Amino acid sequence: MGAPSSSRRKRAARFANPAEEEFARILDFYGIRWEYEPRSFVLSWDREGRPRERFTPDFYLPDFDLYIELTTLKQALVTRKNRKIRRLRQLYPNVNLRVFYGRDFRNLLLKYGLRPAVGSAASRSGSS
Repeated sequence: MGAPSSSRRKRAARFANPAEEEFARILDFYGIRWEYEPRSFVLSWDREGRPRERFTPDFYLPDFDLYIELTTLKQALVTRKNRKIRRLRQLYPNVNLRVFYGRDFRNLLLKYGLRPAVGSAASRSGSS
């Protein structure tokens, strides 16, 4: 049996926030295959060589070999995630990662005539 359809994966996914669910709906609408948090990248190890810190991108688009990270938090909370993204790019230079910040995500929703879900981080005025 083949890989599950996007809609089947969507039903099985437990999204961390409404913005991720909205993004998955856009991907489904356009027939873009996606996987939700399929892989974690180790960013640091302890003295015994065990993983100490990881980064797990929100989506993977296998047809494009592209990871997507949605960061719809307020800018003040994004600093730690940006540090992790810089570290990921240092350790895994061949990993193709696109980061959508709050402003990027809101623009994407506007482009497709959508509105952020009430209560989502993307719908709050101070988020970026």
